Amino acid sequence: MVNAGNTRIGWIGTGVMGLSMCSRIIDAGYDVTVYNRTKEKAEPLLQKGAHWADSPSEVAVKSDVVVTIVGFPEDVRQVYLDEKGLIEGSRPGTILIDMTTTEPALACTIYERAKSKGVHFLDAPVSGGDVGAREGTLSIMVGGDREIFETVHPLLTILGKNIVYQGKAGSGQHTKMCNQIVIAGTMIGICEALLYGYKAGLDLTEVLKSIARGAAACWSLDNLAPRILTRNFDPGFFVEHFIKDLGIALKEAERMNLALPGLSLARQLYVAARAQGHGHKGTHALILALEHLSGLKIFS
Repeated sequence: MVNAGNTRIGWIGTGVMGLSMCSRIIDAGYDVTVYNRTKEKAEPLLQKGAHWADSPSEVAVKSDVVVTIVGFPEDVRQVYLDEKGLIEGSRPGTILIDMTTTEPALACTIYERAKSKGVHFLDAPVSGGDVGAREGTLSIMVGGDREIFETVHPLLTILGKNIVYQGKAGSGQHTKMCNQIVIAGTMIGICEALLYGYKAGLDLTEVLKSIARGAAACWSLDNLAPRILTRNFDPGFFVEHFIKDLGIALKEAERMNLALPGLSLARQLYVAARAQGHGHKGTHALILALEHLSGLKIFS
């Protein structure tokens, strides 16, 4: 089992979620080495005692377990498979954990490439946004070898409260696609409900008090709907990253000969939000695209 006394941790990716997650690992007493394409974004971690590495392969050399949470599939591919990537720098027995939401097929490719070098790999995407990252309450969906999952479980408990082994390599990513499909449809419902309530002349704060404790109750209603009412669109998860996720899900659905019209609609609406300049806002900025369609603005 990994523990703070004998396990060196590597961390790659210090964005909206990665920074908070890595900070929790440091606070738990682990020796941590970090890498990020922009060193300045890792500065808060360096000030807390983390060590800096100049490349992913250097992180691997200095670590027993390496966690990555980056942006897009091409970033994952570069971090793991380039000549200065993690697999190149890892010695046999190293455990690599990718917490990025990425392509299930890519997770399988990395798993096989790592296995050929005696290196272990888990795909372990997360859900819970910036709040879950800060508070250590993320949901973590894990694919790969069960025994490796059991080995790193103590580390994962620092980051999440709902940690579930899903099966073979790629299963974590497939589960995350299920998660994103639910969120996409739910967010449309939340935004349309707020628009409806606003047009009907209701007090939307009071509306949320009622519906957030009934059958409509969900995480997005509790955490993101109030931000909409205060026009706070700071990202817990970027619109542009969500578009990436929905595109992956649609690609997988096509491969499996599935028709998912609701998912297709959600992605089109999010693309509209990005086209209107909201790509770097949080996913709840979908309300801005829907406001535009109806020609109104809540609390204008």
